[in-house]
Amino acid sequence: MGIARQSGEPSGSLAGRGRLPSLTGLRFWAALVVVLYHLSRQAGRLPVLSDLAWYGRSGVTFFFVLSGFVLAWTYDGKSVPAKVFMWRRFARIWPMLAVSVVASVAAWHALGTEWSRKGVVATLLLVNAWVPEQALLKGGNPAAWSLSDEAWFYATFPLLMALPLLRTSRRRLWVAITVCAASLAVWLAGSEITDLLTRRWFLDYFPPVRMLQFVLGVAAGLAVKRGWRPPVNLPVAVALVVAFQVALIPWSRAVPDSAWNSAYSASHLLSAPLFAALVSAAAYSDLQRRTTGLGGSWMIRLGNWSFAWYLIHEIVLRVLLEVTGRPGSTVDTAVFWALVLGVSLALAGLAYHCVEHPLERFLRRVGPRVPERPRHRKDEALPVS
Repeated sequence: MGIARQSGEPSGSLAGRGRLPSLTGLRFWAALVVVLYHLSRQAGRLPVLSDLAWYGRSGVTFFFVLSGFVLAWTYDGKSVPAKVFMWRRFARIWPMLAVSVVASVAAWHALGTEWSRKGVVATLLLVNAWVPEQALLKGGNPAAWSLSDEAWFYATFPLLMALPLLRTSRRRLWVAITVCAASLAVWLAGSEITDLLTRRWFLDYFPPVRMLQFVLGVAAGLAVKRGWRPPVNLPVAVALVVAFQVALIPWSRAVPDSAWNSAYSASHLLSAPLFAALVSAAAYSDLQRRTTGLGGSWMIRLGNWSFAWYLIHEIVLRVLLEVTGRPGSTVDTAVFWALVLGVSLALAGLAYHCVEHPLERFLRRVGPRVPERPRHRKDEALPVS
C-alpha cells in the first residue's frame, strides 16, 4: 500500500509556489516554549516568563499539528510506496533519537542515576508511549516520548490519505469539527480516570488520543494547499495563541495540576485548533509572499536545529543542575537559564550539522526510492492499454 493521490476536487494549486519557510521558523519558537517549560519546572521560576511558559508542554501539541500539516502538504497528489515513506520518516527521526538516547544514558551513568534498560529499548523501538509505566515513558531520553506518537502517526498516514474523508472541502471541515469535538470529549473523559498516572498517560501520551491533533493538521494542510484561505491572518493567530497561554495563568491558580480539569491537561488537549490556525495562517502568508519575520536565514537555521534541540536540552539541563545545583536567587536563575539555553542550542546546531542532517541524507540515499516512470522517446510508439 502506498500514499494515494488525493482526488475529488480541483487542486487550485497553490502548492507549486514552493516551500513554506515560516513553518520552519515556527518550529524554533515551539521548541523554545518547551525548553522554557522545563527550565521553569526544574530550574526555578523567573517573573512573568515562567508564568507564560508554565504550560509550554503544549509546544508538543504544536509539533503534532505541524507534522500533519507538513506531511499532507508534501505528499498530497503524489503516489509514494508506503515503504519509501516509512523509510524517509525513519531516516528523519531515528538517527538523532539514537544519539540523544546514548547521550542521555551516558549522563545518567556519569551522574550515578539509575536508568531503565527496558525503557531504553522501548524508546529506541518507538513504542514507549503505549504503556502507562514511568520507566518506559521516561526511559532512554525523557523528551523522546513524543516520537513514539509520531511513529504511530507515520504508520497510519498512508491509510489516512487513502480514505475519502479528506477529499473535499466539506468533508475536511467535518473531519476538523469532529476531531476538535473528540479532543474536548477526551478531556472531559479524564474525570472518570481516578488514578493520576493512568490519567496523565491517557491524556498526555497515548498515541490514538494525540493522533487527533495530527489529523487536524492533515486536514488543515490539505485545505490550504487546495486554496482555502484561513479565517484569521498571522498576527491574529499569534495573538490568539498568546491569549490562550495568558488565560491559563489564573486557571492554574484556581485548579491544581493533579485535577482532571487542570490547565495542565487543557493546555495540550484544547490548544490544537489555535495551533492549526497559526500554522495555516503562516503557510498562507508564505503562499501570498508576505513577509512574516519567520522565514529569514537565521530563523530557518534555528528551525532546522529545533528537533535536535528538543531532544538535547533536557539532558543539558539535568547535567548542569547536578553540577551547579538549583539556583537560588532570581539573578542566579536567569544566569542558569541563559547557560542552559546557550549550551543546549550550540550542541543542537552541532548535532544537526554533524549527525542529524548527514545521516538522514545518507539513509535516504541507500534506502528504497520511488520507482522511476519509464521514459519514452518522442518517436517511440506508446503501448496501447
